[in-house]
Amino acid sequence: MIDQILMKRTFFAIIFILPLLTVAQDGTSWRQNSMIYTPELLVGWSNKANENFPEARFQKQVGLSIRRNQKNNPQEWAQRMRNIKTGLSFMLTDFDNRDDLGFAITVMPIIEFPIFGSERLKLQSGLGVSYHNRKFHEEKNPYNQAISKSLAWAYRLYLYYDIAQFTQIDWRIGGGYSHHSNGHTKLRNQGLNSFLIGVSADIKPYDNKRNSHENSAFEDFSNSVYSYLSFRTGLGKNVLSTAFNDKRNVYVFSGEYGKVFNNTWKIGMGFYYNFYQHYYDYINDNHSLVQPGREFYRFQKNPFIYASNVGLTIHGEVLLNHFGIDLNFGYNLYKPAYKIDWRINEGWRNTPVEIPENWVLGEYNDYFKLKYRISARLGLKYYFLGTHVFQKHNLFVGAHINSNLGQADFSELSFGYVYNFKR
Repeated sequence: MIDQILMKRTFFAIIFILPLLTVAQDGTSWRQNSMIYTPELLVGWSNKANENFPEARFQKQVGLSIRRNQKNNPQEWAQRMRNIKTGLSFMLTDFDNRDDLGFAITVMPIIEFPIFGSERLKLQSGLGVSYHNRKFHEEKNPYNQAISKSLAWAYRLYLYYDIAQFTQIDWRIGGGYSHHSNGHTKLRNQGLNSFLIGVSADIKPYDNKRNSHENSAFEDFSNSVYSYLSFRTGLGKNVLSTAFNDKRNVYVFSGEYGKVFNNTWKIGMGFYYNFYQHYYDYINDNHSLVQPGREFYRFQKNPFIYASNVGLTIHGEVLLNHFGIDLNFGYNLYKPAYKIDWRINEGWRNTPVEIPENWVLGEYNDYFKLKYRISARLGLKYYFLGTHVFQKHNLFVGAHINSNLGQADFSELSFGYVYNFKR
């Protein structure tokens, strides 16, 4: 109970409080004249998450984002990325079925930047949390298998186009993809995928022309590169199946080496080790598939080893001073207990705790081979020391969602150390 409370509080600190601190930093003139307020109206639809999914014809969403235009920020990362905007987005979604799907309130840090050399066409991405007032329930709401917890991860990827630009307001049209999922911390968890289009307005209270600066007025940054070593440890949470639907810990540790380019882009390679409490308990408690004569009986020789996961990873990160947008792709060298996971969850539905020998289990098909080997990790970091300049030592905290080939595996909070060095 204590670790769950601590995890939730830390998660809220990372997602909510720290982004607000970024908005409220020093009051230099460029900051005072860089705020953008964007009200937005969106409509769309959600894909059916499961068979007999509740009817929802016309999803509606209203939002407000508060962003800062980093164009005149003199720090290197802002000048390298050209007209990047960062901030927070607040959204209220009506899924058009108030009894079964209800409403969602979403808060997420967002980043937006122009693409394809156009000042009108922009890409926006965000990762945060959403609260849902209707969720899956075996008796009261059995057909909404998309969301099973009130608090879920939220992700969005949108394109926007400025159809009319003025000094203090830009009118925009846009649309994209939104996703809600609890990160495999409770089943059912099919996830809610939506596609929306809408209109919005970038409202700039300051005089944009009067406060504009040419990039030449800033420092002419020379290219730089240095190396880093990083280690992190963390605690994850996940469930095993509908029959083992209580959260258990995933203990994580990783190390990596890489390069930082121009104090903005970070690329590295490393290793990771994860220990799954659910896998260990399933083996150690002598459940069906590890009993004598069953497929995984050999796992009982060493439950700790067979509940372990070892792999190699490629890491990419965008450094935004105190914040990092983090993406990892991994290759599992060793994850034997995932075969138990697959057998239980990919055969007949609602596999019971005690599995009869004639029960249809998941088959080892090509999809299994990919999920067994390919992992991914997406999330946010907060660095205690700003990365806009070289820091020999740094510490960070992070919130991430881990996946098997795109399907949620576990949610994670982590703490890490970075040693940077020049040769």
